[in-house]
Amino acid sequence: MDLPSTIAGLNQLPPVIKRETYAKIIPPELLEMYGIQKDLLDPRGNDLFQLNCHPGSTDVELALYNSVEARDPIIFGHLTDTIHGQLHILLYGMNDINSPRFDVDHLADGTKTNFGYNHRNLKAETQALNAGLSPGQIYRGPHIFQESLRQFESFVACMGQELFFVEPLYYHVALVFENYKFQYQSGKKLMDRIYSGFSKDGDLIARLDGSNPFRQPKAADHLRLRSWAVHDNILGEPFSNVTMYKYINKDSQPCSEVTLPW
Repeated sequence: MDLPSTIAGLNQLPPVIKRETYAKIIPPELLEMYGIQKDLLDPRGNDLFQLNCHPGSTDVELALYNSVEARDPIIFGHLTDTIHGQLHILLYGMNDINSPRFDVDHLADGTKTNFGYNHRNLKAETQALNAGLSPGQIYRGPHIFQESLRQFESFVACMGQELFFVEPLYYHVALVFENYKFQYQSGKKLMDRIYSGFSKDGDLIARLDGSNPFRQPKAADHLRLRSWAVHDNILGEPFSNVTMYKYINKDSQPCSEVTLPW
């Protein structure tokens, strides 16, 4: 059958077809990594794939767990339609839940941080930083970005769309997207301002004064550490209102090597 071209249209489908369709977003490599069956059920028949996509809504929230007892999903996402009926990724991520967990997502009293946007668990963030993680990461990633991008583009193509939009929540994510041929709809001036600020004699260099773990002097020459400094409000403003888009293609290869070390 021909699929609807929008999330709103997909949400009108019968539950079984809707589930099968949204499952197309999940890269097979992730299922292999955790030994998950293609039907996304565990050996006892428990459903590991959670969907929030009510008929009449224009968005979908999805999460896949490796077991029904798991605290966190191995992949999660929040997609919606633009006003022109195109796909827009509001949130997307993957967790290697076999790696150590860092509680950057909540405070000691349980208050949610919204990935560090509303509140920050500085102790957990420092631990994550020292463990080699980037801002927003609770776990390290499974390192299958290219495979997941290729799978998502296949999903977009099945809907008859030629491009999709995404909101990178962090500076380093935007740079990764740049390397995979994403273009800016908005936020290019902010990215240029950050690049200039971290360049030789840039105004951000003096703010890398070692006053806290997120403002290390060496951050100027490392993408991940730059992102932590931006997350620490070194700009004097949040990293926000950045939207990118990408035309789909079958071979989602990086277009260049990142010039700065991670």
